[in-house]
Amino acid sequence: MKIAFHSEKIRFKPGQRRRLKKWICRYIRLHSKIPGKLNFIFTSNDHLRKINREFLKHNHFTDVITFDYTEEKVITGDVFISIDQVRENACRYEVGFEEELRRVMIHGVLHLIGYEDRSCEEKEHMRKMEDDALNLW
Repeated sequence: MKIAFHSEKIRFKPGQRRRLKKWICRYIRLHSKIPGKLNFIFTSNDHLRKINREFLKHNHFTDVITFDYTEEKVITGDVFISIDQVRENACRYEVGFEEELRRVMIHGVLHLIGYEDRSCEEKEHMRKMEDDALNLW
C-alpha cells in the first residue's frame, strides 16, 4: 500500500497526512478490498476542467476525477481534486474545508471500489457511504 499526495498547478498539502492515509486504508479494508497505490493530486478548477475535457470529453468544472487502475481486489488509481471547487463546496454546504476535502477524497476512493453516482439513487447511496466514512474519521 502506498498513498501519496501531490499537487499540480497549485501549491497545496493536506493536513494530517498520516491520519488521512490510515483512514483511507481502513475504509478500503471495510469494503473487503486491499489498498494499493493511490495518488491524490490536488489542482485548480482550470486544470481539472482541462483534464475533464481531454479524458472524459466533458466541458464543465467538477470537484473530483478518478482514474481507476484497480485489479481484482487491489484498489489502485489517481484521484484528481480541485481545491478551488472543494473551497466552493465547503461554503455552499456550510461545512469546514477539511471536512469537505475528506468527503471528496473518499468519494474518489468509492469510485475506485466500484461505486457509481450516475442516477439519483446511486448519488443518494454514495452520499450515505461518504457520511459513514466521515464518521470513521
